Amino acid sequence: YQRRVHGVQTIIGDSQLFEEWKQELVQVSGRIIQMRTLLRQELESLGTQGNWDHITSQIGMFSYTGLTPKQCDLLTQKYHIYLVKNGRISICGLTTKNVSYVARAIKDVVENA
Repeated sequence: YQRRVHGVQTIIGDSQLFEEWKQELVQVSGRIIQMRTLLRQELESLGTQGNWDHITSQIGMFSYTGLTPKQCDLLTQKYHIYLVKNGRISICGLTTKNVSYVARAIKDVVENA
């Protein structure tokens, strides 16, 4: 525990490291916002049933999708997309290369589960 506190003190205590850390936070949070936006756009452009506003109105690394436990199970079994049964999914797992795949899979389970 003391090493972690010391690491934090090192970053906060050094103005250059602190500025680098703040820039990295902006990049990370910007990427998460971008992935949320892309997922919502993909779901809407596919005509996926339902309202997907919550994807972009939520904040943080995780999002509640609104999927049912049955839909979550199908998403995992058929598409190997892993999330908890209450529909909570990691936005950090999304990339520009897989967001379309995830959106198509969500569309399928919404329509067929």
